[in-house]
Amino acid sequence: MLTTKPMDFFRTLPPKQCSDCGDPIEEQAESYLMECDRCLSKKED
Repeated sequence: MLTTKPMDFFRTLPPKQCSDCGDPIEEQAESYLMECDRCLSKKED
């Protein structure tokens, strides 16, 4: 069974992408948003 360090797992994950436009999302701790700030601001209008 292959085991890895938890931090190695998280470092190898691809960047999160916006579900609307596909641009990479700048992630912050404890953020569960699936849209980027630009797409979110369009929805608020």
